[in-house]
Amino acid sequence: MTGTTQTSASLRARAEVDLDALRGNVRALRARVGPDTALMGVVKSDAYGHGMLPVARAAQEAGATWLGTATPHEALALRAGGIRGRVMCWLWTPGDPWREGIEADLDMSVSAMWALREVTAAAREAGRPARIQLKADTGLGRNGCQPADWPALVTAALAAQAAGEVRVTGLWSHFACADEPGHPSITAQLDVFHQMVAYAEKEGVEPEVRHIANSAATLTVPESSFDLVRTGIAMYGFSPSPELGTSRDFGLRPAMTLSASVALVKQVPEGHGVSYGHHYLTPRETTLGLVPLGYADGIPRHASGRGPVLVGGVRRRVAGRVAMDQFVVDLEGDTPEPGARAVLFGPGDRGEPTADDWAEAAGTIVYEIVTRIGSRVPRVHLHERFA
Repeated sequence: MTGTTQTSASLRARAEVDLDALRGNVRALRARVGPDTALMGVVKSDAYGHGMLPVARAAQEAGATWLGTATPHEALALRAGGIRGRVMCWLWTPGDPWREGIEADLDMSVSAMWALREVTAAAREAGRPARIQLKADTGLGRNGCQPADWPALVTAALAAQAAGEVRVTGLWSHFACADEPGHPSITAQLDVFHQMVAYAEKEGVEPEVRHIANSAATLTVPESSFDLVRTGIAMYGFSPSPELGTSRDFGLRPAMTLSASVALVKQVPEGHGVSYGHHYLTPRETTLGLVPLGYADGIPRHASGRGPVLVGGVRRRVAGRVAMDQFVVDLEGDTPEPGARAVLFGPGDRGEPTADDWAEAAGTIVYEIVTRIGSRVPRVHLHERFA
């Protein structure tokens, strides 16, 4: 759902996404890296829960010249939604739609010989070369080619390029600990990346872009910017970790506000059990408010008894367990009308909790809080520009 049109569903619960805030974040990140470094807006996982197509358009409007997704299916959905420009996807498995990716003009990551074999076969079928980027495992230990296997992959990719089957457009890698200031792996990975890039270029690879910086590195490791930075969580207005600083420290504004309509307010006596297991008993006669969001909507059950909520201008906490579809707050005698807004998180400048507060309450990271908001919660995109 986009725009500001209100429906019963959006009134029940909604995640408002301020696209002007997102545009401002993109501009702030672009200014940080300077004019010679391009910015990729990472829109995987439905744009970290914010709504992929509206976010992709807004990011491009603000100066993101690349978009990034994890899966080819996400990238193809961008194309189907009318998104043009450079789109890269990196998490491929055997049998994935390589030919469709070639025909959609995607930049596709290759980390191993099996992937190079599949993409070259697809290029022959499509009758046109594939754009590929070779990923180096510089120390993260996930996807990417190990240094010992790099020469063979580079040699094979260059042979495929000479045969007109591929064009190597990029060399890239990913940090393991960029969100931990001063971690020795940051310098170690940069050194390995320099070595692997130098080898590939010596052998004849002429990449358009070299990139390793994620959000954390974009904000705090300027020497890692190279030709392109990949900004995910920072584009949505969040700091990658409290150790690095707050969103405000980096000039970022969280784009998502999650709220719901209070479904019921009732008075209960002292000692009344609340929700499954009666882990909360009312300490006195009080009023309870029912909020129609639960773990099926992405509200973390681990935040039971701790998750903060703003109701009637007062910050409350989840009383008892978060259930599948609902949770309860102790209103301490206040009696807001049913339909009053319960704000779980937002930018924080109106007294509401933030997604970081929920991450702390659940013992997790802010990435998980925003990406797990489920499909039952409509996304309402504010300040959307229609062509």
